[in-house]
Amino acid sequence: MKIKVLNYFSKFEIVLWICSEALIIISFLIFGQGDLLTLCASLIGITSLILNAKGNPIGQALMVIFSLLYGIISYSFEYFGEMATYLGMTAPMALIALISWIKNPYKNNKSEVKVNEISKKEWIFAALLTAAVTVAFYFILKAFGTANLLPSTLSVTTSFIAAYLTFRRSPYFALAYAANDVILIILWVLASFSKPSYISVVVCFAVFLINDTYGFICWQKMKKRQAQG
Repeated sequence: MKIKVLNYFSKFEIVLWICSEALIIISFLIFGQGDLLTLCASLIGITSLILNAKGNPIGQALMVIFSLLYGIISYSFEYFGEMATYLGMTAPMALIALISWIKNPYKNNKSEVKVNEISKKEWIFAALLTAAVTVAFYFILKAFGTANLLPSTLSVTTSFIAAYLTFRRSPYFALAYAANDVILIILWVLASFSKPSYISVVVCFAVFLINDTYGFICWQKMKKRQAQG
């Protein structure tokens, strides 16, 4: 799965990646207060999103690493919902998605996964399953005294459906992650009121939002191209 970077990525994608990484580093230097773990997780996360936008399985491998690091960061602020979601759900689902993406290349191209079309019945199943997970996690998070319970629960909802759609190779996984980014921005803005260093995490997810939106656009184009080819 060797990639010639300059040929593999478009000029826009290279600029997007460089600008995203630069914004994260700058915010870390201003607000990070030496939190190298947050910086490391953010840089890995951005790289993962750029690769995911291309349908490259390496992106899912990086997402596993990001999920583990982000779970540790969430624990430090007692966002147990985020910790449980990323360590107990997103990381394992990213690993499953990695296997799924590797097993389903587009025309034997190991650097691009085959886009999948989800039926109406499966959408209903996914919605019901997501609702059940949301209700269950609400009471679990409440029992643990999770900070900012409502947005934390909504984060579980969006994270679960995003992870499910990623595994199923649906273009809408990126849109679900974009929705999750919005919720996470709210969560970490609230956290930054008591610890300013978390502003760097807010910037991280704002950049993630831009990249996930771009990822959705890429997958829509990829779906159309694969259908024609």
